[in-house]
Amino acid sequence: MANEKNANAAAKAERGGLIGYLKGVRQETGKVVWPTREELTTDTVVVLATCAFFALAFWLIDTGFIAALKGILGITLS
Repeated sequence: MANEKNANAAAKAERGGLIGYLKGVRQETGKVVWPTREELTTDTVVVLATCAFFALAFWLIDTGFIAALKGILGITLS
């Protein structure tokens, strides 16, 4: 039991606690390859176009299902 506590304390000291964690975060952030402005713009346009496409597709499918239900069941939705 005592050896386990000593091992945990040694591991915690080795990690450095909060300060060590923040230093590690800063080091890893420095390794990130950030996109250029052109890449960011292109990716943003692709994401927005994809969202618009799927929104339109789901709206059309939903409208079709509602029309089919109205026709088959003879109901009106208000």
